[in-house]
Amino acid sequence: MKSNIVTLTLSPAIDKSTTVDFILPEHKMRCAVPKYEAGGGGINVSRGLKRLGLHAKTVFPAGGMPGQLLQELLEKEGIEQYSVPTKNWTRENFIVVSTTNNQQYRFGMPGNEIYEDEEKLIYQKIEELASGAEYIVASGSLPPGIHKDFLARIARLTKRLGSRLVVDTSGEALKHAADEGIFLLKPNLAELSMLSGISELDDESVIDAAKKLISDKPCEVIVVSMGPNGACLVTKDFSELVPAPTVKKKSTVGAGDSMVAGMVYALSTGKNLRETVRMGIACGTAATMNHGTELFNKDDALKLYDGLLKR
Repeated sequence: MKSNIVTLTLSPAIDKSTTVDFILPEHKMRCAVPKYEAGGGGINVSRGLKRLGLHAKTVFPAGGMPGQLLQELLEKEGIEQYSVPTKNWTRENFIVVSTTNNQQYRFGMPGNEIYEDEEKLIYQKIEELASGAEYIVASGSLPPGIHKDFLARIARLTKRLGSRLVVDTSGEALKHAADEGIFLLKPNLAELSMLSGISELDDESVIDAAKKLISDKPCEVIVVSMGPNGACLVTKDFSELVPAPTVKKKSTVGAGDSMVAGMVYALSTGKNLRETVRMGIACGTAATMNHGTELFNKDDALKLYDGLLKR
C-alpha cells in the first residue's frame, strides 16, 4: 500500500551479523556465514513499515562500496529510496552471537563526517519529498559534521508544509528538536532524563517529567520507551503506562526502530493514540523475539497487539 510517509536516516549503516560457538581472546574463532542487512533508524522504520504493508520513501546519505551495498539491500527489499552521495564511506556495524550462551556482542562503528554541501543536499531532498507528506520520521543519531539544529530545521519545514514530524534521536539533536516542537517524540528513559534534568525516573516521575516537557515545549505527544516495562504515553490531556507483554527475548537490536514503525503505521491507518502506543509496543516486543539484527515478524506483532488491546 502506498503511503505519504518519508523517513530520514542521517547515520545509516550496514549491519553485519554472525554466530560463533564461543568468544575468547587470542583465539581464532570460526564464524558462521555472515548476514548483511540495511541499518540505521529511519531505514529500519521504512523496513518495518514495509512488513506491515505500507511503503515509505526513505532518505539517507550513502558513500563508497558500503553505500552501494546499502542501496542494493534496500532495492532487494523493495524500499523506495532516495540516497544522497557522500565522499566518506557508509559505516558498518558488526554483531556476534555466541551460540553456547546466546550472549550478543555489538560493535557499533562511528558515523562518518557529512560535509556542508552534502547536508544541504539532504535537506533539499527532504524538502522536495515532504511536500504533501503526512508524516516525516527522523530516526537515529547525527553523524559528525551535521549541524546540531538540523532536525529543528526539519521541524520548521514540516510545520510550513503541514506535515507531522516524528523524532527518535538523542543528545543535542533531541534538545533542538524538542525546543522547536514536533508532533511525536519517542525518548527512552535516559533521553527523557536528559531533557527534563531529572536523574532518576520511576513510573510516576516519568509521567510528570513528560507532562512538564509538553507544557514547556511545543510537542504534542511523547511516548517514552521503557524496554521490558513497556511505554508511557503522555499528551496534554491524558497519560497512560502500558506494560510490555512477556516474551522470550533473543535480541534487542532494532526494537526501538520497530516500535517507531508500529506507531507510524497505526497513525497512518487512522488508529487513536492508545491503539498507536500498543502497536508500537507490539512491534518492538516482537523484534526482541528474533535473533541477530532481524526486525519483527508481522504475525508475532499482530498477535501481541491483539493481546495488548484486551488490557
